[in-house]
Amino acid sequence: MKASTIDQAGPHGFASRERPATAALLDAPIRWPRPSLLEAGLDLTGKAADGAAALGLESVGDLLDHLPRARREARTVAALVTGETATVLVEVRTISQRPVRRRGMRPLVEASVFDETATMKATFFNQPWLAGRYPPGTRLVLHGKYEGRSSFKVSHHAVTDATGAADGAVSHYAATDGLSSTQIFALMSAARPLLTEVSDALPALMRAGQKMPDRAAALGCVHFAQTAAEVEAGRRRLAFEELLMTQLGLLRRRARRRSGDPAIGLCDGPSLTGRWLAGGLPFELTGDQRAAIETVGDELGLRIPMQRLLMGEVGSGKTVVALYAMLRAVEHGHQAVLMAPTETLAEQHFQTIQRLVGGENVTLALLTSSTPAGRRNDILGKLGSGELQVVVGTHAVIEPTVEFASLAVAVVDEQHRFGVRQRAVLDGKAPAGLVPHVLHMTATPIPRTLALCAHGDLDQSRLRELPRGRQAIETHVAGGERERERAYERIREELRQGRQAFVVCPLVDEPDDSPNAIVARAATAEYERLATGEFADFRVVLLHGQLHHRDKQAAMAAFAGGQADVLVATSVVEVGIDVPNATVMLIENAERFGISQLHQLRGRVGRGEHPSLCLLFGPKGSQRLRALADHTDGFELAEIDLEMRREGDLIGTRQSGLGEFRVAVIPGDEELVEAARTAAARVIDGDPELREPEHALLAAALAAAHGVDRLELDRPIPA
Repeated sequence: MKASTIDQAGPHGFASRERPATAALLDAPIRWPRPSLLEAGLDLTGKAADGAAALGLESVGDLLDHLPRARREARTVAALVTGETATVLVEVRTISQRPVRRRGMRPLVEASVFDETATMKATFFNQPWLAGRYPPGTRLVLHGKYEGRSSFKVSHHAVTDATGAADGAVSHYAATDGLSSTQIFALMSAARPLLTEVSDALPALMRAGQKMPDRAAALGCVHFAQTAAEVEAGRRRLAFEELLMTQLGLLRRRARRRSGDPAIGLCDGPSLTGRWLAGGLPFELTGDQRAAIETVGDELGLRIPMQRLLMGEVGSGKTVVALYAMLRAVEHGHQAVLMAPTETLAEQHFQTIQRLVGGENVTLALLTSSTPAGRRNDILGKLGSGELQVVVGTHAVIEPTVEFASLAVAVVDEQHRFGVRQRAVLDGKAPAGLVPHVLHMTATPIPRTLALCAHGDLDQSRLRELPRGRQAIETHVAGGERERERAYERIREELRQGRQAFVVCPLVDEPDDSPNAIVARAATAEYERLATGEFADFRVVLLHGQLHHRDKQAAMAAFAGGQADVLVATSVVEVGIDVPNATVMLIENAERFGISQLHQLRGRVGRGEHPSLCLLFGPKGSQRLRALADHTDGFELAEIDLEMRREGDLIGTRQSGLGEFRVAVIPGDEELVEAARTAAARVIDGDPELREPEHALLAAALAAAHGVDRLELDRPIPA
């Protein structure tokens, strides 16, 4: 069927005074893509059909979107080395089935094939029908083993119209049983003419501004380009679109939230917070804390719901900023809540807030799943009546039975540990027709690029300054037994001076068991060993997630109160633990932890008046451990961590827990992230719901990329 065309010059009324080159373009017929042709199924049967289904390749469109994992070197015939497995692009000169001389012999098909460098014999086993399927002149992509003497044993093969790439490489695809990369490449070659039916969601002006090809050309480059530079040009175009969809989704969610239900404007002058900031704190605020408090205060004064992410260096004082926000609600006659992911962290926050509030008359309560029934009922009653002003807790604070009289401010700590829906339930806890102001906190510094990708719908503040009095922390990697013995002796020196130490055990991978049980056993075994061995002369206590709540409280209270010298624990002590007398952090099998987690654990010491020490037991050659030993700045370590986690695939990088991309590479595509953010902001500022005709394809692509449910998660969800 011929492609439909339309003469733009007449119907669109373009005048003849246009410059000749422009007029020629406008007079040229335009071929409209027919995306419906891409819905056609793939002509596959048997194992190949099963393999395609396993890869999610149901249509031609799916196939064209199945991007290469890498470019595999395509050898020329003359360059083949005996014994090597290789891929070649050749043309059939002659082909025939070799006669079977005796019973039991496998039928063979032999072909004389050639490229621009030489000719060789290709042997196909158990496929006699190929003699009729691959006549002379057929171009083939063959993958197999070169056996020398111009003989090539074929393992995978397929018809292709592709010629050899200028850089000697061909696309290599994720494959599965029944459908090899070679077969996928051949299917892609057969589907190549249908690239003209691929529509482009990017408006032409945006594409021109970015100097990028259309989507069809970009896919053609990624699959079939002759050089690596052309592949990269195509990849960048597809990566920009992927990042644009992410930013459009985030910014549209932000715009919807800002134009949706209002928050309570906390705009009266400070009374409680004024006294508190003037003389209620036992320390001087840092410049970063003051700036964050000023920004938060301004936003709380508006009826537009605050949605701010507070990122902080370890020990930078995020809780002070959070408490300021909660006290602003209290001084206006409303309520506030702080939600933490674990009971240990919630309890630590509660104790810290009790200490920081000082002599101010503020009613506080702690609510977790371990809160006794009688105490729980009392808390719920006082929350409902408004008598209780601030509640700190775990996910227990968003259970259906928890009702607030007038919730105005919510703080979500370590917010990445909660699901989007769990965080959204907080909106439903505010009075009818209102939503709370929300301050999200994370103790993990996040590089700007990832922050835009993972939290681009939130305004962001960063605390980099440390309060006065924070002590330097020496970090050492201990690799051998002699170093281990010296490390234990160094810890004992600290303990004899009345200091305290943490010993942290990692998750140990063992089959057929739950991770929590495994790590609890590892910590328990280490506790028993140390209590009777290296630290037999000292008081040692144990803390892990599977202990009974009373036992966890007792262990933490003993350590915090100085009745225990050594706390053996799992990573439950990663955040929120503040014991100024602790001066040593020992981490077993430190290579099993990520950089940010190691930095968080290290931050549990150095909080008092004495210099502190972090000992990382692990391989001395570990790049990750060396980074910890050489750097103390969390934001700098976050950048190093991101660089170390970069994957080498041609198409795409996945960053676990911080967003996933098929095409974009993080780090590496920082420039594209910024460009996509700017372009998305320009679109959303003018058309937040993408209702304008020129954004129709963008809206459809956004829905396809992220799905309606994901985009609607900012809507309040009934508790």
